[in-house]
Amino acid sequence: MLAKDLISDVIPALRTSDTGMQTLNWMEAFRVSHLPIVNNKVFLGLVSDSDIYDAKNTEEPLGNYRLSLIKPYVYGHQHIYDVIEIASRLKLSLIPVLDSDGNYLGAITSHNLLHHFSDLIAAHTPGGILQIEVGVRDYSLSEIARIVEDCDSKILSLYLTQSPDGRQLYITIKLNRTDMLPIVRSFERYGYKIRAEYGAELHIDETAIRNYESLMKYLNV
Repeated sequence: MLAKDLISDVIPALRTSDTGMQTLNWMEAFRVSHLPIVNNKVFLGLVSDSDIYDAKNTEEPLGNYRLSLIKPYVYGHQHIYDVIEIASRLKLSLIPVLDSDGNYLGAITSHNLLHHFSDLIAAHTPGGILQIEVGVRDYSLSEIARIVEDCDSKILSLYLTQSPDGRQLYITIKLNRTDMLPIVRSFERYGYKIRAEYGAELHIDETAIRNYESLMKYLNV
């Protein structure tokens, strides 16, 4: 999933002749706190709402402002992970996208970014989520995939985080099934620690069912 495929088709590019008030109105309309200033496809920088609020006269054109312009951008061929990294690090509401010649192509909003990222991790696809724990040295993606596939299941998405001391890996797996009991038991047999399950079907063993039925019979006496 590349940056050029994430561009919003509604975000306007500002000109230096646009006023501060016009800029604020567009920011409010599109629910962003940054907008790009572009001159003949040349990206000049991002203007923020704080730049406008700091000015005394919002009717002045942007060209007359003393703007603290920042120039973050990604190229159209960069991956969505690069876009997320820059947006997160700089706390931006949108990211400009340039072509290989440096020409402005458009912008990616944080809303669009979240929407496409949710597709990337199969957030909208039905299924259960399992989080397991394993030592860094014991991590094997092929083994994890084999355990899941041996239970007639598929991995829809998978991502890793490390423990604070760096010794353990927390592996979050999105699966194509909600009945995860066979998979949980299989991971446990291989020595994996189960940290959490989400969206799993509720399992009640036969003993619990018999105890419940006995209680109901007793109450009906």
